[in-house]
Amino acid sequence: MEQMPIGALSEATGVKVPTIRFYEEIGLLPAPIRTQSNRRSYGDTHLQRLRFIRHARDLGFAVDDIRELLAMAAEPQASCDRADSIAQRHLADVERRIAQLQSLRGELQRMVGECQHGRVAECRVIESLADHGHCLHDHRVA
Repeated sequence: MEQMPIGALSEATGVKVPTIRFYEEIGLLPAPIRTQSNRRSYGDTHLQRLRFIRHARDLGFAVDDIRELLAMAAEPQASCDRADSIAQRHLADVERRIAQLQSLRGELQRMVGECQHGRVAECRVIESLADHGHCLHDHRVA
């Protein structure tokens, strides 16, 4: 594959140009070679690595986890125990957030269901938002 400018890399991966530059700054993406006019020029290695990063971000992995997963990917003969551990921890976090969101949905459904469609002075939605004591559960989503 021949070299490509940052715009073409962006188009090929769906990652915005400022995000590509950010990934370079924090070391997730290696610095590209520069043309004689000092423009960034990316190759297939950058393309594959950026696709990996994009997919991991789409799945919600943190930047530090992606950094560690990329380091592991560079050592194909090593054990994948650590990668599995990272994925399991992330899955547990996702499941916790889903449970919180389901609880939040239930509370919102209850608030809306109790609404009498009268005046704001008697609005159950406004009352619940003004006083957390009207809620059945703590619904803060991390």
